[in-house]
Amino acid sequence: MIELHTPLTAEKLKDLRAGDRVLLSGTVYTARDAAHKRMLEQLDRGEPLPFDLQDATIYFVGPTPTKPGERFGSGGPTTSGRMDRYSPALLDLGLRAMIGKGKRDDAVKAAVVRNGAVYFGAIGGAAAVIAACVQSCEVIAYPDLGPEAVRRLEIENMELTVILDPVGGDLYETGRAAYLQAAGK
Repeated sequence: MIELHTPLTAEKLKDLRAGDRVLLSGTVYTARDAAHKRMLEQLDRGEPLPFDLQDATIYFVGPTPTKPGERFGSGGPTTSGRMDRYSPALLDLGLRAMIGKGKRDDAVKAAVVRNGAVYFGAIGGAAAVIAACVQSCEVIAYPDLGPEAVRRLEIENMELTVILDPVGGDLYETGRAAYLQAAGK
């Protein structure tokens, strides 16, 4: 298990490969499709974003409401493909890592490589386990979006798997090929 702490620079990520398991700690921002749309609209108007993208990590999640006495609601990853139309632009502006589930399109893959970035997979269906990694949570933008508001999370030891790596590796391709080979197909 590789331990990483945000901010995630290209130097910290350069040796990661698809399939590597990671424990991530530090600051992570949440944003789903509605927040991504707003961020791109702000950029189009020349307005600053609600957080600095340089070497940042975005977790594609819309958590459930936080219960009294808890830091964060249940928050499993959402399907990342819904952010594909926004991700290349944000990666080109300094975003270094994304956390979600599911395959990404070719434009995202190219932007990951071009920017020395990564895409981490989190386990869908393990929202309570993921929520336990959250040490603090603060809404920092777009509160009117409810669960899709942008939040700043402080996390400790979130277990992730590298899906897309900085040199073009894609676990959805290599993992499937390895499975088929092992199955004799």
